Amino acid sequence: MRADPRRMRAAVWYGARDVRIAEVDVPAPGHGEVLIKVSYCGICGSDLHEYVDGPHAIPVAEPHPASGATAPLVLGHEFCGTVEALGPSVTGLTIGDRVAVEPNYRCGTCPRCRAGEYNICRHFGFAGLMGNGGMAEYAAVPAYMAHRLPETVSLEQAALFEPASVALHALRRAGALPETVAVVGLGPVGLLTVRLAAERNVRRIVAVDVSPTRLHRAAGLGATDLVDARVEEGAGEHIRELTGGEGVDVAFEVVGSESALRTCLAATRRGGRVVLVGLAREVSLDTFALVNNEQSIVASVGYRDTYPELIRLVAERGLDLTPVVTSTIALDALVPHGFEALSDGPGDQVKILVDAAAHRDRLDHLVTSAASAETATHTTSDRGRRR
Repeated sequence: MRADPRRMRAAVWYGARDVRIAEVDVPAPGHGEVLIKVSYCGICGSDLHEYVDGPHAIPVAEPHPASGATAPLVLGHEFCGTVEALGPSVTGLTIGDRVAVEPNYRCGTCPRCRAGEYNICRHFGFAGLMGNGGMAEYAAVPAYMAHRLPETVSLEQAALFEPASVALHALRRAGALPETVAVVGLGPVGLLTVRLAAERNVRRIVAVDVSPTRLHRAAGLGATDLVDARVEEGAGEHIRELTGGEGVDVAFEVVGSESALRTCLAATRRGGRVVLVGLAREVSLDTFALVNNEQSIVASVGYRDTYPELIRLVAERGLDLTPVVTSTIALDALVPHGFEALSDGPGDQVKILVDAAAHRDRLDHLVTSAASAETATHTTSDRGRRR
């Protein structure tokens, strides 16, 4: 048992190539917050970019307006766990609830929040990037982030709701249910887009990537056609040929590159739509062709109101998201077997989960008691800490 049960292990970002598994204080949930004992946290491409050459989203000079945090901070926004303690004024949750965390910060008062579009809040951000997150044994987050799970939904499934939400929101941004789609880029979000398109009974799903392993995985998730972008010269034109020269109704760009966008435009029919999910700094476009083909390009950022649907799909329809998981590691292995392994090229890895419970060496009830005691000191304060 640790000498001080109010301490925990966490992955703290200090700078590029400087993520430390450190002993830090167990956060006390402030006003409107819950303390979560973390079960699993996925490694996202955003986390990897922050590790390799950040900061990108992590606030360094100025505190983020929603979280009030600056670096160093705890990484991790794809997480789930069990409610350990409640901050003042929290209702609708109880200690012991199993929850998935929807890590979007929102102010609730800006025009977009009032319109229900909280994923484009003026102060938009993620716990784990703009504030302290879930690559730790415990995390304190606003209670609105916590979605209670039915017993039929495992925590392994819940750890994938965040990337699955990105995919689901992108599918919603595609508009009316398409008959044919292309998914260009088969990382976790691309593969989950394939899976959710299949769940929606899209008739033809063309999966595109340079990795034979990921193409094979896409086939198992519901792709009807596979295009190896290394082999097929002019992958967009090849997709058009697969659809009788017409092109797909919707193409999803899930890479974040100009070449992938060009593939999507070449693969999409006249009057079709390209949904941008990947993050590219700048691209050039043939706007003459874009106008003449009356194609649309729409962007998709984050998600909103997706967790209830994903919970229902898993609980009631048996949707299984776990085939995208390729390994589970302990928190202590995050840097060598997570970030460093992925920064050398993903290889056969797709989604790595961090098991925050692995090798815990303290008594959980002592942490619970300590956190509850600290919470009691905040009962008269409205200034919670978003950790």
